[in-house]
Amino acid sequence: MKLIRKISDFPTSQRGGAVTIGNFDGVHRGHNGIINQLKEFASELGGPAIVFTFDPHPVRILRPEQTPPPLTWTNRKADLLAELGVDIVVAYPTDRALLQLTHEEFFESIVVDQLGVKAMVEGPNFFFGKNRQGNVENLAELCDKSSIKLKIVEPMLDSNTFISSSRIRDLIREGDVDAARAMLTRPYRIRGMVTHGAARGGKIGFPTANLDAIDTLVPAMGVYAGRTYLGGRSHWSAIHIGPNPTFGEELPKVESHVLDFDGSIYGETIEVDFVSRLRDIRQFESVDQLTGQLKLDVEATRTLSRQFSE
Repeated sequence: MKLIRKISDFPTSQRGGAVTIGNFDGVHRGHNGIINQLKEFASELGGPAIVFTFDPHPVRILRPEQTPPPLTWTNRKADLLAELGVDIVVAYPTDRALLQLTHEEFFESIVVDQLGVKAMVEGPNFFFGKNRQGNVENLAELCDKSSIKLKIVEPMLDSNTFISSSRIRDLIREGDVDAARAMLTRPYRIRGMVTHGAARGGKIGFPTANLDAIDTLVPAMGVYAGRTYLGGRSHWSAIHIGPNPTFGEELPKVESHVLDFDGSIYGETIEVDFVSRLRDIRQFESVDQLTGQLKLDVEATRTLSRQFSE
């Protein structure tokens, strides 16, 4: 898969394929339906399956105070799309010049002139151009005039509700990473830089990697089981999000106790998957009571690791 950040770098040899345009935040199962149709078109045409996305999200420029926290960073999004079979991801550096294009100008400039595609795939709620003035009806007219195939893919349902990035975002805010995982193509992941903490975990036998500078949505406070990625390898982990009231701490933090790992990773950027929520944060009457609960958290994490390896 090729990630392109400048549209001028799009190779002329890759014209004649199929494209879908959107934010694709999180890359969920609903996106998978669009990608499957995209690949089908690309195969028929003998060209690449292209995803054209935006970096940053247009709302960050137009209404920064309303910008939703992202579920994925650009390279992670590209990796997830590659797993689904996408050939090229164009992460367009969103600016006001792009957002001022009418829907006709956007179509002619990006779809026809720059990408030269022969097919498009979108969902029914696709809008494009200045002030989101273009809709799927406008898109159908433009595609017809340019002899471009168009397929509108209906949204995917989960429990009679549409799968969407906003719905997944709400679940993660609530700490329901289990339900979010069922809608995503991969478990929800964050990344952050490992910084020095109070080092209390190490003193009681449960050292943790404290994450800072996290640039995606952080799940609700709680204790989770998941995986931490270090040096290209994954390790099952018990992850704590929130303060540590047993020690009188009020400042929330994100820390991962990495199972079966012993090493220094301060200053490194690591990635953490959330597989399942274990429990809420609570205050314990003593350190011994806390360590007893931490042992249970680790055992619950190991049990999940066995279930996911079967």
